Amino acid sequence: MAYVLGYFMADGYVTQNKRGANYFCFQICDLDILEKIKKELGSDHKISLKQKYKDEHSIQYRLQIGSKEICEDLSKLGVIAGKTNNMKVPVVPRKYLHHFVRGYFDGDGNIWMGRIHKHRKNPTITIATMFTSCSRHFLRKLHEKLRAAGIHGGSIYKSRENYSRLQFSSGPSLKLYDFMYNQCVNKSGLFLERKKSVFEKYIQQKIAAVV
Repeated sequence: MAYVLGYFMADGYVTQNKRGANYFCFQICDLDILEKIKKELGSDHKISLKQKYKDEHSIQYRLQIGSKEICEDLSKLGVIAGKTNNMKVPVVPRKYLHHFVRGYFDGDGNIWMGRIHKHRKNPTITIATMFTSCSRHFLRKLHEKLRAAGIHGGSIYKSRENYSRLQFSSGPSLKLYDFMYNQCVNKSGLFLERKKSVFEKYIQQKIAAVV
């Protein structure tokens, strides 16, 4: 459930209809992970298809669940309607923190792999990982928790747009990979394969370069 909470902090929202009924919702592009989240929540609610302007690249899927109790719990954790600029890092037990971080990373994180020093004979392969949020306070607290977990380095940058990002270079990124994926047995398969595979491609290329 810590993974689901992390993903919700990134790509979820709480809403209330005209009759005062409370709903928590996910609206994302990755149907596979949304189905896994639905299963983790034990929900039988239907996943609906959303598509903007008939653009095939803007297809999104939405899972909306009505639960006053869960919405109240989310509010206590600092997740409120219009949370974007006011998010707080919830209190997550240390043994579940890697799940929460992985969930948030899958929702509002990114990984880049490429070559630097291209003018040299042997350009360097590197990666960078990022967490983004409109709440700088959230990123600062997340940064503190990651440092306490042994993942040092990283810097917070303010974008020209209305968001900030917490970015790690290649060394800390590998520690982050170990923290998110290797310190637990994730039987439910709650992770985005396309992001995890970038880490693993980088590791394989580094090993091949040494050999």
